[in-house]
Amino acid sequence: MMADRPPGKQNLSARTIGAAFVFSLIALFVLNLPDHPHAFSLRAFLHLPVEIPILALALVLLPRRIALWLAALCTVLLGLVLFLRLGDIGVQSAFQRRFNPYLDVRIFADGWNVFSGAVGPLAASLAVVGAVAAFLAVLALFFLSARALARLSGKAARAMAFAFAGVLAAGPALWGAGAATGTRSYADAGGSAYVVARVEAVATAMRDMRDFDRMLSENDGLADSETLFRAVEGRDIVLVFIESYGRSAVEDPRYAPLIGRRLEAVEEELSEAGFAVASGWSVSPTMGGLSWLAHGTFLSGLWVDNQARYDRLMMSERKSLNRLFREAGWRTAAIMPAITMDWPESAYYGYDTIFASDDLGYRGKPFNWVTMPDQYTLSAFDGLVRHVDDERPVMAEIALISSHAPWTPVPELIDWADVGDGSVFDRQATSGDPPAVVWADRDRVRRQYIRTIDYALQTIGDYIARFGEDAIFIVLGDHQPAPLVTGPDASRAVPVHVISREARLVERFKSEGFAPGMTPAAEAPELPMDTMRARVIRIFSETPSADRPAAFPEGVKSAL
Repeated sequence: MMADRPPGKQNLSARTIGAAFVFSLIALFVLNLPDHPHAFSLRAFLHLPVEIPILALALVLLPRRIALWLAALCTVLLGLVLFLRLGDIGVQSAFQRRFNPYLDVRIFADGWNVFSGAVGPLAASLAVVGAVAAFLAVLALFFLSARALARLSGKAARAMAFAFAGVLAAGPALWGAGAATGTRSYADAGGSAYVVARVEAVATAMRDMRDFDRMLSENDGLADSETLFRAVEGRDIVLVFIESYGRSAVEDPRYAPLIGRRLEAVEEELSEAGFAVASGWSVSPTMGGLSWLAHGTFLSGLWVDNQARYDRLMMSERKSLNRLFREAGWRTAAIMPAITMDWPESAYYGYDTIFASDDLGYRGKPFNWVTMPDQYTLSAFDGLVRHVDDERPVMAEIALISSHAPWTPVPELIDWADVGDGSVFDRQATSGDPPAVVWADRDRVRRQYIRTIDYALQTIGDYIARFGEDAIFIVLGDHQPAPLVTGPDASRAVPVHVISREARLVERFKSEGFAPGMTPAAEAPELPMDTMRARVIRIFSETPSADRPAAFPEGVKSAL
């Protein structure tokens, strides 16, 4: 086929050798790039993807016009592989799973919101522009080198064909060496297999969406019960999600001493105020972020582990736990300090009122990405939702976000009487180092993280003990933090605490694997979060076998 080529580079030159080197080096890097951040090592790149010599031979031997088209096609495919590999690294770092382009389109916008909120729009823009420029520069270099190979002819083409044929011939020997030692394969077509696997993953996700649509259309018998929530009639129900509060915070040796003491202190404080507590574990559909997937899973009773499922759920007729309470006579409210833009998904949940960031009346400074401290959120909830001129009981969903990254500065609990409009927190909001300084030290990131969890637990515990009255609280984490904090292969479970002055009601959760107190038992089952809705409905709908306990102690009912 070389004879069909018009004259081109006919003699082997340093420029030709350089083009072959750049072509091979970039392809070697991209095709061997690990898809997990913990897999990076020099050894990962000591591997021959046989696609490299095969493609090089095709570029050198095919007629020039076809070879030039092949150079462009190879560049596009290499760019796709690089994009997917980088996506895998990013998603594995944050959520401990692979990137799926069909399911994760929105992840870029959400990542931008968090990143720009942490480091500022200008720094974030510069970082994104730099990353895109570097990505395009790599592809441009690869295309130019591939085009140079496609233009070879004569002695230069024959020399390159001989060289790459030798590399290809070494492939079976390298593969055999790996098989003989039983360690790893030193040569294979892993790049092609990777692309095929990603295509299959997209196809699987599309089939999963069809199955999920079927689940959404099925009748939900729990929603039709005439005895719905009879056991908690007239009581306020408060569902509290604590950001990034996962099992690692309770059991990881790096965090357990601090959080263990905090849980014991909260338990003692609640006990003195007349509250009973039971705690267990629930497996979140996400980790490291995408908190709304956990909210959707808990409240819908369906496993919502990706954005596509969530979007389908939001358009469905399946009744959320909030909507069921609303239909049963409760006044439903959402307290969402992290919501700073339009929130069309709220229509699905069936809230009577929504208090987003701008609706909560906070006049203090933000804590970097965190719009307001948890203490203010709970104070606003108490004044705007619980103590208003409406006799209906409240079913509230609250998101506490002080433990959201970047975990600096860390708020401190103050006297509730001093909270006011939140301006009292200005000094705290401007204290400490900025995220760029904190995140330069991984150990410090972890220390900051666990301090925010400690604060969140202290704050919710103090609020319930002082102002909980006869309400029933379900307090849980939304998901584990990123693997940077938990380490690789951490459990996806989060703690769940049920808190009420009605001890008999709390007792019922023990049959679900919950243990008395604020610390879940290590051997307790990890209940899937999509089963929690049915468990709550069942327990809250069974008529108590005995009268409720006496009213709460005097003095605890004082207003904020």
